[in-house]
Amino acid sequence: MAQTKQPEVWLRGALPGFPALVQPVAHALLQAKDEIHSKMDNFPDALLWERLAGVASPGFHLKHLAGVLDRLFTYAAGQPLSPTQLEYLKAEEVHEEQDTVTSLLVKLDTQITASLDALKAIDENTLTQFRGVGRQQLPSTVLGLLFHAAEHTMRHTGQLLVTVQVLRNNFRAGL
Repeated sequence: MAQTKQPEVWLRGALPGFPALVQPVAHALLQAKDEIHSKMDNFPDALLWERLAGVASPGFHLKHLAGVLDRLFTYAAGQPLSPTQLEYLKAEEVHEEQDTVTSLLVKLDTQITASLDALKAIDENTLTQFRGVGRQQLPSTVLGLLFHAAEHTMRHTGQLLVTVQVLRNNFRAGL
């Protein structure tokens, strides 16, 4: 029997437990998770670090998505980045032996879950509060950081999906 395709996450209605003003961020993160898992299903580990035409590899996108969500939500909470977060940032482009499609998806899922938990705990009255970003403490707000987390996630999701599709097609064609 054919499985009925669900509408995109944002068209499924309000998500219980999330403040109204951060629903779009939660929708974007859940949509990205759905799309990434669908496209990465049975993707070979051997292609994880392949780069086409100088664009980022699927492995980079998966590592970067987890890392950037962690960093943006840390800034949104008004905290500086930890040494561990800074080391992770440096390693996003590095192919480490333990990196597999499965391990990187688990890392991403863990970070998306942590981000969603943080969204549930958001006090909507704090959304316009100033937050400094990076060493230079560039100006943003809690809402600005959360919005950027959503749009940045979707930008990299789109890039990942296209790269994975082209790699799959090339792999099948023996290129």
